[in-house]
Amino acid sequence: MQLRKVVPIIAVDAIEPCLPFWTDRLGFAVTVQVPHGDRIGFAILVKDGCEVMYQSRASMDADVPGVAASSAGHGITLYIDVDDINAVERVVAGLEVVVPRRTTFYGAEEIFVRAPCGTVVGFSQPGADA
Repeated sequence: MQLRKVVPIIAVDAIEPCLPFWTDRLGFAVTVQVPHGDRIGFAILVKDGCEVMYQSRASMDADVPGVAASSAGHGITLYIDVDDINAVERVVAGLEVVVPRRTTFYGAEEIFVRAPCGTVVGFSQPGADA
């Protein structure tokens, strides 16, 4: 068995408030957008080989009710390796900082912020030893 990639599907009340964090601040492109009623029900965002999916809870309830019921109440934190933590700090300025920039015991520089839709996103620049 070969695993090809892991892509999070993040369930949210509304996708629209999530998009600017990824597109305007981080430079992701929306490659797929599926309507659900008069809102966005599902979206795929891509940049540099990284992919994130969002699905509204209403869309998830209609599309995959077993998954929606099973994942209720479970959170997700995204952890993204980057090459320039200083650039990340600039583009996330003004967002809620969940974990201020720090150096980990293994030498990585990290910062965790809360995206406007509530998702906690950590960014990590590996240290010289990594």
